[in-house]
Amino acid sequence: MADESPLLQRIAEALERLAPAVPKATDLAAAEAFVWHAEGGRLEPVPRINRIDLVLLKGVERQAATLLENTRRFARGLPANNALLWGARGMGKSSLVKAVHAAAAVESRAAGLPDLKLVELHREEIVSLPELLALLRTQRLPIILFCDDLSFESADASYKSLKAVLEGGIEGRPANVVFYATSNRRHLMARDMIENERSTAIHASEAVEEKVSLSDRFGLWLGFHNCDQDTFFAMIDGYCRHYGLAVPADELRAAAREWSVTRGSRSGRVAWQFVQDLAGRLGKRLD
Repeated sequence: MADESPLLQRIAEALERLAPAVPKATDLAAAEAFVWHAEGGRLEPVPRINRIDLVLLKGVERQAATLLENTRRFARGLPANNALLWGARGMGKSSLVKAVHAAAAVESRAAGLPDLKLVELHREEIVSLPELLALLRTQRLPIILFCDDLSFESADASYKSLKAVLEGGIEGRPANVVFYATSNRRHLMARDMIENERSTAIHASEAVEEKVSLSDRFGLWLGFHNCDQDTFFAMIDGYCRHYGLAVPADELRAAAREWSVTRGSRSGRVAWQFVQDLAGRLGKRLD
């Protein structure tokens, strides 16, 4: 009989390639924040987080206070809710998550509490969430799991696994993990996706309930809305004071008003883009 060992070796290698990647343990002391890569099951340290100070986020003070308090409780080992930050584009949803993490982490270190970590999960890798949570569950540090711009389109069934992991699964959410997500949609689903389910289901109300129940897994809902002109000016004034951009008030507001008109909107993102342009014209760095 021919030697079967080479054949068996090739079969074993093929099965190994097909098997899901085993998450690799990561030293979370290496950085404040990490990005999850499902391929290879690894957490990549982020050497420098792209964020701004919490005090610079204007027009969202109520949302900031609520999310910060929820995060403080979580960092102290107390019960805390998953949070969904939803609403208008460019109004600081993702900026708020990163700023709140920074503020709460400083408070935790000052109080001698375990370091608060931030792990970003890309929307495209939601299907790998069970593997990521299995890895994070083994850590002894509090971790904010952050997914930016979370939403689902037609024929996308990954929302079901997310719903089960957040609260409905046997294991549930690890005690050391809280999930923060941002979205332009309150229910995370496109309206036509929900309407299609209603029109084709035997029991339409049950189909719609299935779709909107995902957002119910977030105990904390924070809405963000388009800002008015006074708030827009306050955002810019705050940035200018913080970065030492000296421009006469009348000139600054006239330029900011023109900038918002050319962009067709007023938001925190538009205000920041204006300040970046202004700093460049003044020859100033925003460090």
